[in-house]
Amino acid sequence: MNWMDGSKLVEQAGTYLPEDKIALVKAAYEFAAIAHQGQLRKTGEPYVEHPLNTAMILAEMHLDAETLAAALLHDVPEDCGVSLDEIEAKFGVPVVKLVDGVTKLDKLASRARAGEAKSKAQAENLRKMLLATAEDLRVVLIKLADRLHNMRTLGVLPVEKRRTIAQETLEIYAPLAHRLGMREAKWQLEDLAFRYLKPRVYHQIARLVAGKRVERESFITEVSQKLSQELDKAGIEAKVYGRPKHIYSIYQKMAKYDAQGKHFGDIHDLFALRLLVNSVSDCYKALGVIHNLWRPIPEEFDDFIANPKDNGYQALHTTVMCQGTTPLEIQIRTHDMHRVNEYGVAAHWLYKEGKVGQQFKDEIAWLRQLGDWREEFDSEEFLESVKTDVLVDRVFVYTPKGEIKELPRGATPLDFAFRIHTDLGYRCIGAKVNGRLEPLNYALKNGDVVEIMASKVDKGPSLDWLNTELGYVKTSHARDKVRQWFTRQERSQCIESGKQIWDKELKRLGIGLPGVDKVARLLNYDSADDLFAALGNGSINSSQVILKLSGDLEPTAEGVEVVPSRKISPVSVNVLGVGDLLTRLANCCHPLPGDKIIGYITQGRGITVHRRDCPNIIHEQEKERLVKVEWGAVAQVYPVTLQVDAWDRVGLIRDISAIIAEEGVNLSEVSMDNHRDDSVALHFTLEVKSAAQLSKIMSKIHSVWNVVNVARKGEISVNK
Repeated sequence: MNWMDGSKLVEQAGTYLPEDKIALVKAAYEFAAIAHQGQLRKTGEPYVEHPLNTAMILAEMHLDAETLAAALLHDVPEDCGVSLDEIEAKFGVPVVKLVDGVTKLDKLASRARAGEAKSKAQAENLRKMLLATAEDLRVVLIKLADRLHNMRTLGVLPVEKRRTIAQETLEIYAPLAHRLGMREAKWQLEDLAFRYLKPRVYHQIARLVAGKRVERESFITEVSQKLSQELDKAGIEAKVYGRPKHIYSIYQKMAKYDAQGKHFGDIHDLFALRLLVNSVSDCYKALGVIHNLWRPIPEEFDDFIANPKDNGYQALHTTVMCQGTTPLEIQIRTHDMHRVNEYGVAAHWLYKEGKVGQQFKDEIAWLRQLGDWREEFDSEEFLESVKTDVLVDRVFVYTPKGEIKELPRGATPLDFAFRIHTDLGYRCIGAKVNGRLEPLNYALKNGDVVEIMASKVDKGPSLDWLNTELGYVKTSHARDKVRQWFTRQERSQCIESGKQIWDKELKRLGIGLPGVDKVARLLNYDSADDLFAALGNGSINSSQVILKLSGDLEPTAEGVEVVPSRKISPVSVNVLGVGDLLTRLANCCHPLPGDKIIGYITQGRGITVHRRDCPNIIHEQEKERLVKVEWGAVAQVYPVTLQVDAWDRVGLIRDISAIIAEEGVNLSEVSMDNHRDDSVALHFTLEVKSAAQLSKIMSKIHSVWNVVNVARKGEISVNK
């Protein structure tokens, strides 16, 4: 055995662990190396390299010796036939408990990958992992490090297996790392997963970023030197360096900017600096120096020191204009904040006589709610609840008595009511936020004081609360409680309610569907009554029915043939077979569908699409910047007129128009009829793609204040 294989781990651990603890790490490595002797990974390297790298990731976070030992031993029971009793006898109870926790998770994960009730096994895997986390956080820290190293070597697996593991990583492990404040692990997991889920897009963005690398490095060096000089003059000791932007976050930013009509070059934090200083007061002093040196962009400032993020993140963020027109994002933090921001809860994992500090327990208090859910939901419901209620950004709101409640971002007063108590949710008839009446689909904000107005009797929820388009509930917890209420109602009552919903939706949309029995079979219900019962108890809503059945709209009117309008947009162009890259049509040659086209990689604005006979392309010197592109599907839209009956008020048309614009639908005509009783009939002509899109828009308009009814003029039929 060659001990040098583990020398880097021992060297890293030796920077913060005493010698007696290092002895435990050495012993664990030697034991694992012997146990795994002769075993190889699919990469061809000795198997012990995997637990060794897992432990190295944890050592970089300064985890304790027991965690490092458990990481080195975590595959020994499953792969080498070594009993847990033997591990306990040699390394003690704390280590064997960690090894046992990780081993159980690995067994569940392998069952999921083997295809045994895949979604259920994955859900059970997550449930056990999070419940184990609540008992000993180190189990999930080992699992995250294990997943990170596996992602680094994922390329040797078959394509489909790579995609499955990458999708799970992006949905579960990266958000969990974020929730625990482990930014370093989060961005690595995201980038690695994205690389295997969308390889062409990944490499395209990487090339775009690399194309600006020389420019970026020169710019960062120049501004870093200038800022360092100014900080020295002010007597502030600081470490100043460039902060790289990660591929997946650029992809998310590009998608957001593309929707706003902006381009790759508009992304502010491609140019970014980070300052590390010695104290909180130095953070604010440095901010003053920066704002005296360069002009700040007011809306781009955040103080996460005074108002830390829920996962413990602290820093000052500001964006300034350098060298005239170049935006530069700067993060300012202390060295202690930096360590916590990069490694999260792992950064201050302080064991004293086997007990974790109270501060640490407070920071992961959100895990306690998982124990409350353990008996309420089955595994798959639990998975959905964790994805929507836990692994997302949070808001903190207050009860009228000043008690703080933590909810996912976008949560509503109804979510708040159900979080307080199920009965309060069932009796909720309204809500006051900061003393003002607000609709039940109001998105709560940090610091809101929420007062629930409740009926004296259990009136029960409304089926509208389950309509996702109306946005009444955000959390799975509240949604499941509403469903449970309707499930308990009499079947005959649910069938009658379902019939009313069916008739109301058909009348509202003005669409012709196949017979209800045929629709029931298409939706996997045995009979029309089963479909009505599902509609009546909230298991399925009318929007889901329309979405399932609808294809393109075929508007018809008496004796009139309606010709669909056609629209071309950059998203209907495929680049290297991928249709979701940042593209735009060239203004010099104005390509149209049917023209032979080619793409040109610009610096900062993605791909520009030209005709092949465009003079600019023919005379282009840098041929390596030309890429293959082709026309994708051309969006086909149809004119539909809606009549909205409402009580008139200031801003009514504005609010409805905003909803239509948010859905990306063109509004071609608006007219209004006034009535003597202060009511109005508004007529909106839209260009929509499908009945599902129309249904979604109508549902949202119906929820606008003062709107009485929304209906479609004319008839349409639905292609299946």
